[in-house]
Amino acid sequence: MKILLGDFNAKVGSENIFKHTVGNDSLHKDSNDNGVGMVNFATSKNLVVKSTMFTHQDIHKYTWTSPDEKTHNQIDRILVDMRWHSSILDV
Repeated sequence: MKILLGDFNAKVGSENIFKHTVGNDSLHKDSNDNGVGMVNFATSKNLVVKSTMFTHQDIHKYTWTSPDEKTHNQIDRILVDMRWHSSILDV
């Protein structure tokens, strides 16, 4: 089983092209460059981004808050081998 955890500074959006790898529950609408790179990496290694596949309130999705507490981002990721993705029940 392959599991990759990390602070990728990757904002992954809810673009339709990424749905298979990312799911529907990202905090962000649009991906940044790190997000696109991470999704491309995940796809090439047969991984899925489980940290964006579970329905939670937005307050529980973000993993970084700016010092002024006005900006929130979901930038930490958990990637899992596609073969085992159904074994992960929540992130």
